[in-house]
Amino acid sequence: MIHRYVKNGLHFVLDVNSGAVHVLDELCYAVSGLIDADMAEACPQAIVDALPQYPAEEVREAYGELYELKRAGLLFAEDDYIDVSRYIPVGAPVKALCLHVAHDCNLRCKYCFASTGDFGQGRKIMPPEIAKKAIDFVIARSGKRHNIEVDFFGGEPLMAWDTVVQTVDYARSLEEKHGKKFRFTITTNGLLLDADKQAYINENMDNVVLSLDGRPSVNDEFRKTVSGAGSYDVIVPKFKALVDARDPEKDYYARGTFTSHNLDFAEDVVHIADAGFNRLSVEPVTADPGCGYDLTEADLPQIEAEYDRLTEIMLERRKAGKPFSFFHFMVDLDQGPCVVKRLRGCGAGYEYVAVTPDGDIYPCHQFVGKEEFKQGSVLDQSFDMDIAARFAGMNIYSRPKCQKCWAKFYCSGGCSAANYNMNHDMNDSYDLGCEMERKRLECAIYLKAMDKMCNN
Repeated sequence: MIHRYVKNGLHFVLDVNSGAVHVLDELCYAVSGLIDADMAEACPQAIVDALPQYPAEEVREAYGELYELKRAGLLFAEDDYIDVSRYIPVGAPVKALCLHVAHDCNLRCKYCFASTGDFGQGRKIMPPEIAKKAIDFVIARSGKRHNIEVDFFGGEPLMAWDTVVQTVDYARSLEEKHGKKFRFTITTNGLLLDADKQAYINENMDNVVLSLDGRPSVNDEFRKTVSGAGSYDVIVPKFKALVDARDPEKDYYARGTFTSHNLDFAEDVVHIADAGFNRLSVEPVTADPGCGYDLTEADLPQIEAEYDRLTEIMLERRKAGKPFSFFHFMVDLDQGPCVVKRLRGCGAGYEYVAVTPDGDIYPCHQFVGKEEFKQGSVLDQSFDMDIAARFAGMNIYSRPKCQKCWAKFYCSGGCSAANYNMNHDMNDSYDLGCEMERKRLECAIYLKAMDKMCNN
């Protein structure tokens, strides 16, 4: 399988199974549209006849170059992963926790998938004792895994600050005994950030996610406080102080959401970058159809055009010495993820789980509250391996739409929660999300090509 596209005068051919990306001249690109996996060594006369605008000998030469790529396994490569997918282990160790230390929030964001913070389960804070049992759970379930990821999530985790601090201390106290190394992430809306919390986060959190939608008017339309006031003017100075004091070697990113109300979201990306946050993401909302701010198929042409515009903005910023990274345009064409990750993705439900304030275990934060997906409890250390096996068994070959999609090894089948929320079937891919992902990948590959051309 190959995928062909043209962007700003560059002609791309991607070989899906090998991962090879070829930037071709116009003639080779034209020939590439006339060949298939059964191409023979000699150029068929039908291909020469189909391209009368080019000299016949040049067409044959272009065909020969493409044939050599095929012989090298870089064009129409066989799918070597089909058999691999059948033997992926389903009993993988749990290596990451999403700790819902707060099912409460001091914002009332309209688009919040978590019912403004409580996940439909009532507002509550995770007691430190529950968090410690979650640490015991992941240590016990992680097997020989050395590195363990813990994300402090909510709601708003700064509302459970004592639990956060006690959890970090407890986990660190067990590292040497159990041969583990904990990496911590915290996601915050910033309202409760003060100098002490900023310093603690910068010292103890390997990553921090700062929730910010972009321009003040865009952010404040949806991200309002309990009183109904906007949050932008309060949080941005606090975020900036945290980032300015942060070790450059430690990760952070500003994360926003765009809706149908700001389809010109490239302006929000630029605004966040200009506000001093050069690692960022602005992601499409997943919302109930007809809610008034959901994204629809009718929005897709404008969304795709905006990704194109953002691509050009990023190139201009790089030339001007003001680069920034955009999460969805980050792709590694030289050394992609391991085979298992290419096939299965995030690991929700078997390698990664979410824990609620009551200690209940779910496959990820987006499944919390859906009782049919409850996997157990850290209180009794129970864990439903049947549900884990169900999630582990899903991959690009269990999803019919993925099998025909050129982007499958990049997105690894997409998000199971998004599929379930939109289609009530984790194996039925969310079409609009897939279309946006394919567009983002085309832009990302184009940016990579431009980088290499500029550096050569």
